[in-house]
Amino acid sequence: MRKEVVKTTGAVRKARTWILAIALVHVIAVIAGAVLVHVGYVPALAYRDRLVGQARRSDPVSLASQRGEYLRAALVEAARTQWVCVAVAVTGLTVVSPFILAAYRGLVGGVVSVDDNHMSRLRQPDQAVYYLSVIILQIIPYALAGGAGVKLGLTYFRRGWEYEGKHWFGYPKEAIWDVVRILVLTIPLVLVANLWEFLSLLNR
Repeated sequence: MRKEVVKTTGAVRKARTWILAIALVHVIAVIAGAVLVHVGYVPALAYRDRLVGQARRSDPVSLASQRGEYLRAALVEAARTQWVCVAVAVTGLTVVSPFILAAYRGLVGGVVSVDDNHMSRLRQPDQAVYYLSVIILQIIPYALAGGAGVKLGLTYFRRGWEYEGKHWFGYPKEAIWDVVRILVLTIPLVLVANLWEFLSLLNR
């Protein structure tokens, strides 16, 4: 057990530059999206309304939340988010894709910083803390998965860089296992993020 913890820590350390880069892109995009809706940029507000409206009508997570089934909503969203983490790690083989996806997810997170009346969710301390904490908890596992994927993608072009030994399909075997270790690490992080997001609604 301790050996795996050490290996997982090492995997995160090796990919830390790209994990932080993905997180930074995500944060910048959140800020950009929030600024656009806060200054009243009509296309951004319209996109926010369309996105939220579609979710309320057909998204199973949103529908469960509306019915007060917060635990169900949290678990379904956690499962969905975990698949996203796996997907973004795989797209990391292209090196560029996780950054594009992070920018998109960040913009979405930013435009929902206003409510249905286009009033800021940051205007009251409790709403601000809830919104910002959810954003941060969502970014962490996504950045870990994306950064791990980018790191693996780069090993294809930089042979012998930090990894030695056997290769699978042109990628170092140990680098592939590092991605798996980081994805396993994201499982509890995703679960905590979604439980916090939805179960916090019980007291709101």
